[in-house]
Amino acid sequence: MAVHLDLGRHGEQLAKDFLIHHGYRILEQNWRYGRAELDLIAAIDKKIIFVEVKTRRSADHGEPEDFVNWKKEKQLEFASLAYIERLNHQGEIRFDIIAIIFENKDLYQINHIQDAFWPS
Repeated sequence: MAVHLDLGRHGEQLAKDFLIHHGYRILEQNWRYGRAELDLIAAIDKKIIFVEVKTRRSADHGEPEDFVNWKKEKQLEFASLAYIERLNHQGEIRFDIIAIIFENKDLYQINHIQDAFWPS
């Protein structure tokens, strides 16, 4: 498997563990709708949280969260609407980003950005 895919999967697992540790319930991981994928879908306080996880080896080329552009936001919106409809969820939703930067194999920083964006 490609090294960048291993890093991404490791980042998603760290993000999942982080959310669980902070009281979130994980509903789905890598949920797909068409060509769009939601990395993590979590719930807390009757709110559904759609989480995009971005993992990088460094911030030399920008912060990980900077790589969630309008095109990615549209894909997330598309998939999230399908998920909400499937569950017939009538409550609040939120779009978060969890940005992870590895300094080395065992040392990393996690930045959980709540309400990171709202697709139009």
